[in-house]
Amino acid sequence: MLIPIYLSIPRYIMLNNTMFSVNQIRQEFPLLQKQFCFFGGKKGSVVYFDNAATTQKPKQVIDAMVAYYEEENANVHRSLYTLGEIATRKYEQSRKIIAKFLGAKEKEIVFTRGTTESINLVASTWGKRFLSSGQTILLSEIEHHSNLIPWQMLAKEKNLQLKFLPLGENGALDIQNIESFLQDNVGLIAITHASNVLGSISPVEKIISVAHQKKIPVLLDGAQSVPHIGVDVQKLDCDFLAFSGHKICGPTGIGVLYAKEKWLQEMPPYQGGGDMIASVWLDRAIYNEIPFKWEAGTPNIAGAIGLACSIDYVSSLGMENIHTHEKSLTQYAISRLKDIKGLKIFGTNQERVGLVSFCLEGIHPHDMAQFLDSRGIAVRAGHHCAQPLMRKLGIPATIRASFYFYNTIEEVDFFIQSLQEAKEFF
Repeated sequence: MLIPIYLSIPRYIMLNNTMFSVNQIRQEFPLLQKQFCFFGGKKGSVVYFDNAATTQKPKQVIDAMVAYYEEENANVHRSLYTLGEIATRKYEQSRKIIAKFLGAKEKEIVFTRGTTESINLVASTWGKRFLSSGQTILLSEIEHHSNLIPWQMLAKEKNLQLKFLPLGENGALDIQNIESFLQDNVGLIAITHASNVLGSISPVEKIISVAHQKKIPVLLDGAQSVPHIGVDVQKLDCDFLAFSGHKICGPTGIGVLYAKEKWLQEMPPYQGGGDMIASVWLDRAIYNEIPFKWEAGTPNIAGAIGLACSIDYVSSLGMENIHTHEKSLTQYAISRLKDIKGLKIFGTNQERVGLVSFCLEGIHPHDMAQFLDSRGIAVRAGHHCAQPLMRKLGIPATIRASFYFYNTIEEVDFFIQSLQEAKEFF
């Protein structure tokens, strides 16, 4: 007997060997408890389906940042007094927590402002030193602008070529002919681990394996993978990985670049200033050891502490549990969306993170987003910083609903009901 999809969706997540309901987990997120007055006069809590853009923050993360400012506020790496040593210890403890989460060495973790800055850092340092005129950077047709524009800029500056792995029919990358792409003097592969539009998880293990056989480094845009499926950089053997704190229940303005130690030792600094130096004269300087060479000036101390707290939080839930819940919720949502006449889903790959993009015939995505907002449902509508992909799909925009571990089947049902109402309204 077939079991209906909705019955397989976990109402509970394992937490420290104890079953906690998703509804109980939601109680730890203040914004999910807040009452809003939405356009059109509806009052209630938000159905938050824009997690691919940013996630909500549990009270533990908020409290950790407040505690730093109220009880531990001092600069790091410079102060010899007690308060400064406490702040430095907390900041470096955060690096240790993140390194363990990724399976990296502490010295391989560089704090940045987010995925965008992490990728720009690699392009501006590693790219300028190790790529030369005539070489190729291999990207894909599904890249976010953050993993496209920096390479366009570098290509123009250094006379490089950009080539792109094609989009397959199901929304996943087509890598059947990847060997042919690697015959064009490729100096770097920079690829998204999971698409923020299609939800598809790229076959990065295969890509990295083939690339390394030809001694080609690989950078992964992990903005949509690290928060949802868990990433072990040692197992993947990627050379670089970038992700943002705010997409994994952490604060905005903080992110991470993982880079293999061998590359960090050879890369030049990204910015000049305090703390990235060991000794300075009027005409020269000796730079600090890794990873501090890339953290010029006063860092986002509270952000790093908040990010580490968020990493601890999702780790306590279990990344496998998170992915299982999201995958079940997404499968259920897709099964319900397919019943709506005139609705087209973009990206049908089974290996995916928790999001779905679609269009509804006769209704512009922006109009649909505003209609859903009047019902208290927050979705993203637009090109999702992936305009080349939109052109490939032949559309200007999509509606995107993206889920996280605190979303529920009841929210999905309300979402589907609201889409049906929108058809009648428009």
